[in-house]
Amino acid sequence: MSDIDSYPFEHSRLPAEENGLYIVRFPDIPGCLGVGESEEEALADGRNALKACIDALKAVDRPVPPPSAKG
Repeated sequence: MSDIDSYPFEHSRLPAEENGLYIVRFPDIPGCLGVGESEEEALADGRNALKACIDALKAVDRPVPPPSAKG
């Protein structure tokens, strides 16, 4: 099983006029992101999304991209 804590992420906040939500993206897994009203909420949602994306890749016998180097 992949260690989801090894995957680097990027976070940002949408402008207030676009709802001001926080977004967490995982560059190693395109399309995988989390959103929330706080950074903590977005990160928790992102971790759930990352686990679901990895599980979905495995379910259809697709390779799971390894985590890239952090930093």
